[in-house]
Amino acid sequence: MSAHRLEPCIQLPLSKDELKESVDKAKDWALMHGISMRSRKNFNMDQVQVLPVTLLPSSFPRKAFLAVKNVQTLLNELIHKVAHDKEFLASSLKSTVQADPFTAKLFHIYETVYERGFSQSVSLGLLRSDYLLHDDGSKIKQVEINTVATSFAALATVTSEYHKYMLGELGYRKNACEQIPENNARVGFCKGLIFAWKMYNNPEAIILFVVEDVTYNISDQRLYEFQIRQLCPEIKIVRRSLTSLASEGIKLGPNKELIVSNMVVAVVYYRSGYELEAYPTEKEWDIRLLIECSRAIKCPSVQYHLAGTKKVQQSLAQPSVLKKFLKDDTYVARVQEIFTGLYTLDFNDDGERAVQMGINEPSKYVLKPQREGGGNNIYNENIRSWLNSMKKSQERTGWILMDRIFPPLQKNYLIRASEESPLQDNIDLSDVISELGIYGVIVGNSNEIMLNEQVGHVLRTKLASEDEGGIVAGVGALDSPYLIS
Repeated sequence: MSAHRLEPCIQLPLSKDELKESVDKAKDWALMHGISMRSRKNFNMDQVQVLPVTLLPSSFPRKAFLAVKNVQTLLNELIHKVAHDKEFLASSLKSTVQADPFTAKLFHIYETVYERGFSQSVSLGLLRSDYLLHDDGSKIKQVEINTVATSFAALATVTSEYHKYMLGELGYRKNACEQIPENNARVGFCKGLIFAWKMYNNPEAIILFVVEDVTYNISDQRLYEFQIRQLCPEIKIVRRSLTSLASEGIKLGPNKELIVSNMVVAVVYYRSGYELEAYPTEKEWDIRLLIECSRAIKCPSVQYHLAGTKKVQQSLAQPSVLKKFLKDDTYVARVQEIFTGLYTLDFNDDGERAVQMGINEPSKYVLKPQREGGGNNIYNENIRSWLNSMKKSQERTGWILMDRIFPPLQKNYLIRASEESPLQDNIDLSDVISELGIYGVIVGNSNEIMLNEQVGHVLRTKLASEDEGGIVAGVGALDSPYLIS
């Protein structure tokens, strides 16, 4: 763990009375502005509770924040070019496809669509690149890039406003306005979806949100819908799970139009489908293939989905590979600077070396499978036992080893719903670490990029003692960066 510290944005701790009043105010503001979710313990369609959130924004070095904000359009372009390079995807994922059934299924869909010829050449990417500060905070390193179901852009926008309000209530309004950066992530994502919808060029067509059978993170998803209706009232949005699509009927029209409930779909936006649980039977995989074969614009298309896998990320960490996609040396250098060490576990010299590194010094690394959604990584002594158990097994090629990043600590208060944390009356000032996500939007085909923007950010903060940081799982909390020099 890092010994470095960042000073909190204001003098802490708060007095007992000030803390109690602030927490009550924070919970009410959060609930009334949508920083909320349905309970995982006592699910009820008619009720939401406070999504985990920090009481105060967390300090974050301005220089590091601007550096990754300014590199996002390059990362968008990189993912886009990777997604359109079949040879690179195939060679990067060759061993993973043999070891990981989920990636194998996705790759099979990709090959099938590729062989039949793409009915839709345009893809929409709503991406998020995640980072941790390293050591004293002067360096910032990429944890991963997400190309499917990238969450919290809607709520990140609200959280920035919430933290401005909270600092104002504590007497720091001027600081809040100057140090908390503007955050237009929600509008940025919605404009990307609208841009793709307009490209489809059918005013009657809808946007299909592919969602879970049970959605806990409802506010983040619904806020996109409400925002799209506000920006472009003629767009109708329909929500369906892969399972419900399998049972109620979905088909291709004569010109490969995707038709759901007699409505033509212009854009398919996946908020589910990145985890094995979304495909309980073969029927859901059949639906995914059907969607990929259609003329609807996908977010993400299956090739974008594959471009976001850990294994591809590990392949991209090599400078020679970056040069192939980004050409310009200064661009390569800027992207290379944010990458951390990523190592293959294939059965070759590099793979054997990485296995030994992980076994010898497990605390220096993180072991990662090809999964999104948090809660899947292996840390510390567990790395040694996992690598020893997988040493001779094909299974190991489905994983990568990554240098562990050691972010600086700081103090903050974490607020959770009472049922998630019965001791909520005694909110403690805790050591926390923060992960910054930068959002990007890209639209294009293999020949041309029509839209490429950086649109906003999110900060997610967790107790320094936690390895994983999922917010919906109740471990991490939504946060905002408070920029310091």
